[in-house]
Amino acid sequence: MNNKGGFLINKVNFLSGRIFNKLIKEHKNLDINHAQGKILFVISRHTELSINDLCQELAVSKSTLTSMLNRLASKGYILKKTSEEDKRITLISNTKKADESIDIFNDVITKMNAKFYNGFEEEDIKIFEKYLEKIYLNLEKID
Repeated sequence: MNNKGGFLINKVNFLSGRIFNKLIKEHKNLDINHAQGKILFVISRHTELSINDLCQELAVSKSTLTSMLNRLASKGYILKKTSEEDKRITLISNTKKADESIDIFNDVITKMNAKFYNGFEEEDIKIFEKYLEKIYLNLEKID
C-alpha cells in the first residue's frame, strides 16, 4: 500500500503556514508570524501557563519554544515570571499588546478557515477533523 497521507499533511501544513503569514502581513501593525500567533492564541486561553504546559499544547520542544518566547517577550507580547510555588517553573502570560493582536489573529484564522474548507460540506469537515484527530492521537502515543 502506497499511502501519502503524511506527505500531504506536511505539504498542507507548509503551504497553509505560508498563506497564513501573507494574511498576517496585511495587518501592518502586527509584527508576528504564524508560529508566534499560535503561541499567543494558546496562551490567551489561560491566565498564565508554564513553559512545559505550553510545549505540550503546541507539540514543540522546549528549546524551540524558548527562543520563540524570547522573541515574543522582546517585542512586548508576553511576560515571563517565576512561579511563586516552584521557583524552577517559568510562567508565561500575554500582555495587553498580545490581547489586542489576538483579535487580528482570530480574523486571519477565520479567513484561513474559509480558504481551507472551500468546497467542503459541514459533514465532510467533521469527518476530516475526526480523522486528523485520530492521526494526532496515534502519533502522540509514540512521542
